Amino acid sequence: MTEGPGTVNSIVSARRLRHSAGMSKKPILLSICAAALIAGCAPMSLYYRPGVSVARMQQETTRCDVEALKQAPVATQIRQMPPTYVPGPRVCDNKGNCWNRPGYWMNGEVYSYDANAGLRDRVKQLCMAEKGYSPVKLPVCPPEVKSATPPGVTRVLPELTGNSCVIRNKDGTWQIVNRS
Repeated sequence: MTEGPGTVNSIVSARRLRHSAGMSKKPILLSICAAALIAGCAPMSLYYRPGVSVARMQQETTRCDVEALKQAPVATQIRQMPPTYVPGPRVCDNKGNCWNRPGYWMNGEVYSYDANAGLRDRVKQLCMAEKGYSPVKLPVCPPEVKSATPPGVTRVLPELTGNSCVIRNKDGTWQIVNRS
């Protein structure tokens, strides 16, 4: 069974095999770098209750994480996207004889997800709400506010205003600022 030059008893031409043999790592590295940059600019999410120490809020968040994990354990499911057929190109020689090269199938991507992730988040939010916390997102402080604010760490959650923002410190701590 020949379809044309270079394809005997094969549904994938030799040229295609060489071309698809390796995948570039550049897209993965770019994605990691972009995520790191975005994380520094994204609003900070936390559970908030005015006057509570940050240490207590973090302990209660951990306790609620554990409780939520007990009530909605990880339920990893593995799925696969459907395969995709790539039709072969139409090829013509210098005499005007044309034929279609064979196409090929590309396997669907295999991925996994946690079927209980959404439920676990809701259980955690309920647990924190029962303790008097509400979820908030604080914007990152603009550079002029950051440079005008003495370095520090928030130890007790302050009253929030419409002008509240957060400064993220390099060591993973943060400082909530109420701008004037």
